[in-house]
Amino acid sequence: MTLSIENIGDYIYFVRGYKAMLDQDLAVLYGVETKALNRAVKRNIDRSPGYFAFHLTNDEWNSLRCQFGTLKNRRGKHRKYPPYAFTEHGVAMLSSVLKSKEAIKINIEIIKTFINLRHALSIHKELSREMKDLKAFVLKNSHKNDQEFRKVWNSIKKLMTPPENQRKIGFDLN
Repeated sequence: MTLSIENIGDYIYFVRGYKAMLDQDLAVLYGVETKALNRAVKRNIDRSPGYFAFHLTNDEWNSLRCQFGTLKNRRGKHRKYPPYAFTEHGVAMLSSVLKSKEAIKINIEIIKTFINLRHALSIHKELSREMKDLKAFVLKNSHKNDQEFRKVWNSIKKLMTPPENQRKIGFDLN
């Protein structure tokens, strides 16, 4: 899979409780080298406080790298230091650091993806809350047909359980 505007959601990870993108993925989207992106951020470090952009720990980076499955066997193909992770607000700040028209256009698409992700997660939370309320109501009022209600609930629960082969990191908007 190549990194493009259409699959930005695949490159949003949950790191330290934040939805974030890695510097290397953002660099590909912006069409710049990762080093150049990081230099621009460091030159404007006051625009990227710790909750906008942060270095991953070695453990976090190793965990993500293992899931990528893209390690190369050649010398010099691995990063020396863990990458930066940019939260939604950090990505928004990049538009003030990377001022090209293309960077601004891509920034808008990335922010739209973060917004869609937030919307999808809020719908899921609301559905989950409603299902818990329904379960409580059904179990409370199911004296006569307890077994029938439990069958219905178990069927609904199976439908809400994600498939086992689903990726554990990232987000797919499709």
